[in-house]
Parts: sequence; structure tokens; C-alpha cells
Amino acid sequence: MPAAAQITATLIRDNIARAVGDVFKTMLGREPTLTPVTGNLDEVWPTLSPLADNPRPHVVGTVGFIGDSNGLIYLYLDLAFARLCTCHLLGMTESELDDAGDEVTNDAIGELTNMTVGSFKNGLCDAGYPCKLTIPSILRGSNFTIEPISSVSRFIYHFDCGGHRVIADVLLKQDE
Repeated sequence: MPAAAQITATLIRDNIARAVGDVFKTMLGREPTLTPVTGNLDEVWPTLSPLADNPRPHVVGTVGFIGDSNGLIYLYLDLAFARLCTCHLLGMTESELDDAGDEVTNDAIGELTNMTVGSFKNGLCDAGYPCKLTIPSILRGSNFTIEPISSVSRFIYHFDCGGHRVIADVLLKQDE
């Protein structure tokens, strides 16, 4: 069996770009583009959280994967974009979404995250790293950080999705 340490940054980048692109295009009719992050990434990540420069409220979906590769993927969407995605997915108006409550947005972003991580996982399986998904969960808030433990590799990708930002934060456990 291959070790997780053999998973390359290119495989991760290509898989997450394909997964985010496919899901957002199919489910939302939007084509996200991967945007480069400038600066020395060795200095910026993992010490800086994806929300360190953005205090607006966010909805963050997360799904894990376990097997020959282990990790978590967080998808960060600001609250306004999460609501827009929910309305589009469910054919609701903003007023209907207000009446329905936060749980509907949580469920929609949880499902978008589940589909995205499922597609990412399928790419890992196709590359020889079989794994299974965990259940989705949602984080909501502003001014928070997610800090991985020291034995985890972190890969952060920014996407522009019709003027909205989506951040994919991939945490991968490397075998020792």
C-alpha cells in the first residue's frame, strides 16, 4: 500500500481544483477558477489561517477521509455566498431562506462540501490511495482559526467563483 507521504502537492492541487470546479459548475452553474496565492507559502502557511484577513461571518463545511490517505477538507464560504448557494441549490428566495433558518444553509453547504470531498477522494482512490468519507460538519462564525497538529501537511487553495471567494483548506496526515 502506498504511504500518504507519497501523495504529491500536484496530485492534491489537481484533485481539489477538479473537485471544486465540477461540483460548483454542476450544482451552482458557476465555474470557479483557482487563484494564485502570492508570497512565500512556507512562511505564510500553515501559521496563517484562511480567515486571518477576513473578519466577516463564514460558513465552513468540513468532511474527512480515512484509509490509505487520511485528512480533512474545509470549504470556506462567506455567509452571503453560502446563502446565495443555498438559494440556488434549493430554488428558494432570500425571504424563504430567512424563514427556514440557518439549518437549511448548514445542510446545503454540508452537502456541497460532501460532494466536493467525495470527488477529491475519488481522485485519490484512482491514484492508488483508497479511502472513505466521514460525515460532514459545519462551523459558523468570524475571527476564528483552524490550526492543524504539527504532523499534518496543509494545502490552501483560493478560488474565484463569480466574484465570490471559496477557500479549500486540505489537511493531510503524513505517515511517519
